Amino acid sequence: MTESTSSQPVLIDKFGRRVEYVRLSVTDRCDFRCVYCMSEEMEFLPREQVLSLEEIYNLAKSFTDLGVNKLRLTGGEPLVRKGVLGLIEKMGQLPAELLITTNGSQLPKMAKDLKRFGVDRLNISLDSLQRDKFQRLTRSDRLHQVLAGIDAACEAGFNGIKLNAVVLKGRNDDEVVDLVEFARDREIDITFIEEMPLGAITEHDRAESYCSSDEILEMLNQEYDLLSSTEKTGGPSKYYRMSDSRSKIGFISPHSHNFCGECNRVRVTVEGRLLLCLGNEHSMDLREVMRSHPGDNELLKQKLIESMDLKPERHYFDLEAEPQIVRFMNMTGG
Repeated sequence: MTESTSSQPVLIDKFGRRVEYVRLSVTDRCDFRCVYCMSEEMEFLPREQVLSLEEIYNLAKSFTDLGVNKLRLTGGEPLVRKGVLGLIEKMGQLPAELLITTNGSQLPKMAKDLKRFGVDRLNISLDSLQRDKFQRLTRSDRLHQVLAGIDAACEAGFNGIKLNAVVLKGRNDDEVVDLVEFARDREIDITFIEEMPLGAITEHDRAESYCSSDEILEMLNQEYDLLSSTEKTGGPSKYYRMSDSRSKIGFISPHSHNFCGECNRVRVTVEGRLLLCLGNEHSMDLREVMRSHPGDNELLKQKLIESMDLKPERHYFDLEAEPQIVRFMNMTGG
């Protein structure tokens, strides 16, 4: 355990990196079936293996007690879980920035409540603006609903809205500029993400569809005057600004530009497994801790402190090999 200047315990790993950002998955279920995230036919966890909303809140509070200042709710699709708005309302009162990653499908009816309950920023997945491509990528014909959700979020007035686009060669790489224009029109940000090889998906060839951040940056440099930025939002994105727009363009590049040296993040899966690295299996079973010692938040915090010794230095991804990580992204938390 390392002490902060105020003598409060904080989370620091053996490489000196302070963990201040936690991503909490509230469900493995989703109303989409994106090709890079999960198989078309999925088996989801039985209810008893999933953390209760109260357990998720206790984890969030314990993390903030240990100096975490950024909490992100993920899934699957977090907004499809029954009762999630009650959890969000409670978490909105914790001393941390509250963020949600969503596919946007529930935002037409929930955006105003999310803002009212204290959500600061949204990340909204949008991989295509073309109905046929969107349907092939998400296995869902609901582009109209996502676009309406993005507009509802803009109207609700969040502190920040960012689009996330996973770019796949031959599938949606020809829409990179269109997606930037869509973001510019709404004065919101956009981040392009290299696909992460989690879970074996037989109907999808990751090596063949891989599109690097460098390739996307080259496309955009032909259209815009991009200015490299040192701005950080607590995550792994590298940002660029445009001289004629308030929108920023970000890149998350787990393959081409490893960002592990500055990693300040951990994830908790929906079954309560604390993942110390997205690309490794180093973990701690927090569900067992909480259910064996209900109400003992001091023990829970001590286990979180001890878990920092499990955090590895970096990940290694190989697109040509069988996935080193067999869990799917919906199990990991997006």
